[in-house]
Amino acid sequence: MIPEVNAPHPYLSRTRSFTRRGDRMPPRHQVAYDDLAPRYVIDVPRDGGETTVDPAYTLDVADVFGRTAPLVVEVGPGSGDALLAGAAARPDWDFLALEVWRPGIGQALMHLREQQPPNIAFVEADAAVALQTMLPEASVAEVWTFFPDPWPKRKHLRRRIVQPEFAGTVCRVLAPGGIWRLATDIEAYATHMRRVLDADERFELVSTERASLRPVTRFESKGVAVGRTITDLAYRRR
Repeated sequence: MIPEVNAPHPYLSRTRSFTRRGDRMPPRHQVAYDDLAPRYVIDVPRDGGETTVDPAYTLDVADVFGRTAPLVVEVGPGSGDALLAGAAARPDWDFLALEVWRPGIGQALMHLREQQPPNIAFVEADAAVALQTMLPEASVAEVWTFFPDPWPKRKHLRRRIVQPEFAGTVCRVLAPGGIWRLATDIEAYATHMRRVLDADERFELVSTERASLRPVTRFESKGVAVGRTITDLAYRRR
């Protein structure tokens, strides 16, 4: 069957959990990106857009890091605080960050410029799509989703990344016994996370304590300062 010429690409027409805000970076972030992207940002084949990965492509993680080690995947690393803390505390683990916004990668690269840890890598990609195919099944020790965009308006709730479909995607890449760590400073989103994951028989809640490798970020401190409660959740793949 010949597809319609104007038919939308299935990845491009999906409901996204993010809004790209352009590719312009502050000068310091741009310098860091130009200097460090060749080392830290993986060039992956695309399929239909800047944040989608060719579904036929499988990332060779051992080749990226030059070894076989437990892999942590962070979805939306922000300024890279958790990545840096994790990489420093667990040099025997590898950390792969998936970020849709290139200036965000530039900011994270600026923050790791001084230490330049060898066990961090980035892919500019929509995790909700990329994790469906880019990594082998049961190949990840932990997935981190810290402070995702809460999309607080009722009409936007479907755009939250923590949804039953994404839970299935995370389950696909997590090894049995692997952990999905989440955090939010929005009470309604915390309730939503619990509702989605408590209903999924593939996961079991194992902790509501702060993840030991998750630092207190400036973003989190601002939330606490205005009276928000921080919720940490850790779910194990059964």
